[in-house]
Amino acid sequence: MSEQSIRQVFEKNGILASQIEGYSERTQQLEMALAIADAIENNAQLVAEAGTGTGKTFAYLVPALLTGGKVIISTGTKNLQDQLFSRDLPNVRDALKVPVTVAMLKGRSNYVCHYHLERAEQEGRFASREDAKYVHVIKTFAENSKTGDKSELNSVPENAMIWASVTSTRDNCLGGDCAYYKECFVMEARKKALAADVVVVNHHLFFADVMLRDEGVAELLPSANTVIFDEAHQLPEVAGLFFGEDVSTSQLHELARDCTAAHLTLAKDCVELGKAIPLLEKAAKDFRLIFAYEGSRLPVQKALALKGFDEAYKHMQSQLQLLTNVLETQAARDPLLEKCWQRSEALYDLFSRWQSAENNNLVRWVEVFTHSVQLHATPLSVAEGFGKQLHAQPRAWIFTSATLAVKSDFSHYLSQMGLQAATTGFWESPFNYQEQALLYVPTDMPDPNSPSYTACVVAAALPVLQASGGRAFVLSTSLRAMREIHALLKEAFIENGIESPLLLQGESSRTELLDRFRKLGNAVLVGSQSFWEGVDVRGEALSVVIIDKLPFAPPDDPVLSARVDKLNAEGKNAFMEYQLPYSVITLKQGAGRLIRDENDRGVLMICDPRLITKSYGKRIWQSLPPFKRTRELADVQAFFEVNHEKL
Repeated sequence: MSEQSIRQVFEKNGILASQIEGYSERTQQLEMALAIADAIENNAQLVAEAGTGTGKTFAYLVPALLTGGKVIISTGTKNLQDQLFSRDLPNVRDALKVPVTVAMLKGRSNYVCHYHLERAEQEGRFASREDAKYVHVIKTFAENSKTGDKSELNSVPENAMIWASVTSTRDNCLGGDCAYYKECFVMEARKKALAADVVVVNHHLFFADVMLRDEGVAELLPSANTVIFDEAHQLPEVAGLFFGEDVSTSQLHELARDCTAAHLTLAKDCVELGKAIPLLEKAAKDFRLIFAYEGSRLPVQKALALKGFDEAYKHMQSQLQLLTNVLETQAARDPLLEKCWQRSEALYDLFSRWQSAENNNLVRWVEVFTHSVQLHATPLSVAEGFGKQLHAQPRAWIFTSATLAVKSDFSHYLSQMGLQAATTGFWESPFNYQEQALLYVPTDMPDPNSPSYTACVVAAALPVLQASGGRAFVLSTSLRAMREIHALLKEAFIENGIESPLLLQGESSRTELLDRFRKLGNAVLVGSQSFWEGVDVRGEALSVVIIDKLPFAPPDDPVLSARVDKLNAEGKNAFMEYQLPYSVITLKQGAGRLIRDENDRGVLMICDPRLITKSYGKRIWQSLPPFKRTRELADVQAFFEVNHEKL
């Protein structure tokens, strides 16, 4: 693959320009593609930041498809995975006229399971009437679908309760013992992936498989010449989930559900089983009741100090042990009962390991949800675990995102991921930010920790929202602040006669909210983490992004605290080396929602005075795209007046 052949694809009158509508030549895209081609040819590691509008997807697809080897592409989300597989890959493949086969592989919970679908239908125990109706729709879909991928069935909502009953998990899949093994959609997807030249996966699937050897990627990796991670800024967090050990009370409830089904259909005569199952369910619920609030993340010391923790934990374990003993006596009767027994043993082992805390490199903490408690043991660093994959055999590793560096310094990301041997590339966005956008930091804002801070954010945001006629995202760093901002804006809109519709994260799914936001054209959407990244609203519907605070990880975050302590103990400056880079990368993601193409115009408002008053503030704003900057509200109002005149 020569440099000339790459240039012919990307140049002004080249292959992409002639084949793909709306394509335009970008120097940054060509340079990035050449760097990726070089890394692929030399089995090297490349970490590449490319600003919004560079066209990084084409920049990695072209060299990947022209090289001819097996390629695994991992994306940040299933939505991006679908887009890559259904749109970008076919477009580039057809333009290049290369005979490349492409497959997509998702986690098993995305595919209908014939066995569990039949069981759900026979048992007829549904959470709602809707679920009872959906099961027939899913059955018809399974009989006619080639893939069994639930994303293809739009008439059943993605979050419908029924999906848990008609898909398999790693725990309850019967594998070769299943009567439907030959028709299995999961096995079929894996077969296609093994045979394909290019396989599209997502980060969760990639790391789940690397650790658990369960999702089919482990079989793909040995033959892959190139692995490409898109949205690679998410990798440290995702890898941390899988290089650690987690166990949840929801797994106990799932086990109880499957044991109940097995008891009713296969072991009705076992009275002890009928008694042991509800005892475990009650013990798991009682353990959840020890924790007051959902959405909280507690360091292990705080959790252990809660009244009744130790007693409830021991009781839950003893009930799990009791169920395990009963299942052992029934396991020989049927593969499903044997699987339940193996699961209960494995869960008992996980709960015991979390409690004994033998591994010093894992940070223990607890996450509380509405109906369940998740016990985490997260590694202080994923560098070592990931390093083993990097050096297993020669292949190219490409990491790309719009947000990996602080200014153009990649050292934070490289050290997090153990990428000491990687080369780096930094390409700025081709957009004209000086003309298209304004960065506004209001004056007279109080300290972000002051009680009146959120009210001041809303007071400062109001005239900006009036000038823009709505058309804004208001992004907060916490759910509490998000709700407070929404409530205050609601009052202020009524008082000031502002007619812009006000939307709130959580009112409906992210996809539905974004559709409403785009259609309304003048809405204000108040959101938190869900809307900081992976959201693409082009055109005038989004003309303002308001950020309440610099997104530093909360100081009481258990994993962050442990990492900070470790870095400080090693004589390093944890704030400059870890906390600040984390904040910069997250802020760049939020800011990146504003300008999505060369015709977009808008204002980025960052309310946090630390951007100006702290010595590190300069480092932060210098890492953002080169917006024209102001502290004057009049400049914002003038920006929108000029914009209005142009319309």
